[in-house]
Amino acid sequence: MNSPSTGPASQHEPEVRSAIAATRTSKLFEPVQLGSLAVKNRIVMPAMTRTLSPLGIPGTDSAAYYARRAKGGVGLIIAEGTWIPHDAAANEDDAPRMYGPQALKGWAEVVRQVHAEDTPIFSQLWHVGQMKQHMVEGLYAERPADYVPPRRVGPSGLFGGISQPLTHDGTAATQADLDSIVESYAKAAINAQQTGFDGVELHAAHGYLLDQFFWPGTNKRTDSYGGPMRNRIRLATEAVAEIRRATGPDLPISLRLSQWKVQDFKAKLFESPGDLEQFVAPLVDAGVTVFHCSQRRFWETEFGSDRNLAAWVQNISGRPAISVGSVAQTGEHIDTLMGQASGVSGIDRLLTMMDRGDFAMIAVGRGLLVDPEWPEKVREGRLDQLRVWNPDVLKSLI
Repeated sequence: MNSPSTGPASQHEPEVRSAIAATRTSKLFEPVQLGSLAVKNRIVMPAMTRTLSPLGIPGTDSAAYYARRAKGGVGLIIAEGTWIPHDAAANEDDAPRMYGPQALKGWAEVVRQVHAEDTPIFSQLWHVGQMKQHMVEGLYAERPADYVPPRRVGPSGLFGGISQPLTHDGTAATQADLDSIVESYAKAAINAQQTGFDGVELHAAHGYLLDQFFWPGTNKRTDSYGGPMRNRIRLATEAVAEIRRATGPDLPISLRLSQWKVQDFKAKLFESPGDLEQFVAPLVDAGVTVFHCSQRRFWETEFGSDRNLAAWVQNISGRPAISVGSVAQTGEHIDTLMGQASGVSGIDRLLTMMDRGDFAMIAVGRGLLVDPEWPEKVREGRLDQLRVWNPDVLKSLI
């Protein structure tokens, strides 16, 4: 008779535990439909700015970086934010562009390598508006002494938040500016589509241009782009509608929104479900396929309920939602970018929310930056092998 410590059962206990864990995580690996696009599982690599594309041109290291995540089992990649072709869009020279033959050639190689792993990829289209440079100090290189900042435009020439004074920095956009911005979004979307991307995402979160129009704190306009919610979202709805017109009926369009801003975590956009409904309904009518709902911590709930922002958006809009924010991390991401430690946490809370259908997909940021095999490890129940966050990964495209 085999003893308890040496018998066959004990030898296979790790395998049994892994099988049980893999069964528990199976919901994450169900296919999901985003409009016309079939996605093989529910795990998303969200857009994460790297500023490692010299002069805005993604290189072979970018292609390999994204291909590793695709090979590691992620269902959908949303590539890092790319500048639209507008003269006031950019605030970082080495963040990539979605225009120009060299940049598009670089992106075509990224797309080719990601598609080789049977994984779709979206391009995130980005305009920073009044935002100067990345708000996380020390993350990027110092500006040279002769640096000349680009032109900055926003809804009212204001920047700031609740806990800091609003300042006049830049100019209020003219109608000609707004028309040009809408056209630039469409041009970038056409470039992405022709380069082979499977969809596009508008970065309308975190205090950048479109979010500056959304939030009444920075939007003091008295024309048809200011005042009530329907006016404050007009620039975004016009951009979505023009992208839809230019690219056709089938290209998935994602819109990323947030309840927080880089410059002020307390500056909420929605105070009630009614506010949220006024926001999402016109965007759905304009052509949004999926909403990407950013929270600093995905489990934080809204409006006195037990549902998070993505759950509310999905329910109200009737469109699939992506949730994101500190997945499997003990530390919040801005804090960790500033140097605080973060360990690996469990995902039981995530699985509970997924099981009850709160949102269609979950985006994993830092977990995928530090561990390209994050999805496969979760699929196989190897949660104890997930890598701990290390800020050194931000120094290169590994």
